[in-house]
Amino acid sequence: MARKYVLSSRLPKDLSPSPFFCQLEKSKKEVFSLGAAPGLIDLTVSSPIKVGLPAKLNLAVEKCCSEFGSWVADASGQLETRRAVVNYYKRRGGLFTTDQILLTASTSEAYSILFKVFCNPGDAILTPLPGYPLLDTLAALEHLECYPYFLQIHREPSLKKMGAEKNRFRFVLDTDSLLSAPENAKILLLVSPHNPTGHCISRQEWNQVVAFCEERNLVLVVDEVFGDYPLGDGVKRSYEYLEGTSPSCPIFWLNGLSKTVGSPQLKLGWMAMYIPEDDFEKIHEALEFVTDAYLSVSSTAQALAKPLLEDSWVYEQAVLQRTSENYQYLRSKFSTKVCPEVLGGWYAALRLANDDEQMTLDLLQKHHVLVQPGFFFDFEEDGWIVISLLQEPETFRLGVNRIFDAVQSVF
Repeated sequence: MARKYVLSSRLPKDLSPSPFFCQLEKSKKEVFSLGAAPGLIDLTVSSPIKVGLPAKLNLAVEKCCSEFGSWVADASGQLETRRAVVNYYKRRGGLFTTDQILLTASTSEAYSILFKVFCNPGDAILTPLPGYPLLDTLAALEHLECYPYFLQIHREPSLKKMGAEKNRFRFVLDTDSLLSAPENAKILLLVSPHNPTGHCISRQEWNQVVAFCEERNLVLVVDEVFGDYPLGDGVKRSYEYLEGTSPSCPIFWLNGLSKTVGSPQLKLGWMAMYIPEDDFEKIHEALEFVTDAYLSVSSTAQALAKPLLEDSWVYEQAVLQRTSENYQYLRSKFSTKVCPEVLGGWYAALRLANDDEQMTLDLLQKHHVLVQPGFFFDFEEDGWIVISLLQEPETFRLGVNRIFDAVQSVF
């Protein structure tokens, strides 16, 4: 009799793609089969490598290739690499020491480490909605539950211009939605700049979130992988709000080479931490206990991180020029009522119809533009789509024009 193996309850019961994504893949193949004439425009691209914005790896390799064969078993990561991360933050207004930096193989692994250190199976973590579905997957793999808090559209009047008052729309953090958090919540996950809404946390929102974490004894984890790419005026990195304060809750900022220098293939991330003095040794020891069990960060990635981070400002400006140009063009076509203001990151959300699944399929099948449907990010309302601002400008404009022409009746 053949054996029947039971898979872990960490996994979804059904791993097959949904009917919608099956239809999407089928439609993509049909568009590709048409050849180059109509041209498929991909406005979901998430990697700078694919749109002509690669990091200058050759120069980095020349500077550090002699270190590729070395290996130092350090649970926090090699000291010189951590020092490079400290300098990265220093140039951006963040004051950390090497003891406050811990290297990981990715931001996803950093989440996993923090979940292991602070949570027990069955505990809850607080995650934003709309939000990136990877957070739910990472939590489930640790036998944790996700409990939502919300980002909501806020309308505020702008200055009167030519006798008419225009309204500005943007996403804000609904701090009241935090109040329903369950008693077994252990971590609050904050994403700033937020994917996919482009929300960046304000000082007022930050103070409210920190106060909530202090009151509920929660650990605050800030995913700031898009932190180098602000699009709004006066946008700050959240660690800048820490100056002159001493929160009683631990705070961790997650980032890595994937976005800072457009090199996801190198697999190196890190966490920068603020931990109250009385708890620092205990928590740091626990973090190193977990990372020492895996030692997953390669010496090659750690060596390359040093020259890449040293020159990261140049890379940052190249990406910012691209995303800013594309965002300005998007805003010239759509009002903030349709496309709420993006304060940071490289995604934008648009509400164009009453059915985002059908809108996504129609844009692909009839207009040959690939976008993400809003339900993928759990928007409260139907009809949202999400596009990337990374695409090459000429291609981006053509794709946005196709979307605009497709939804003229909506306006």
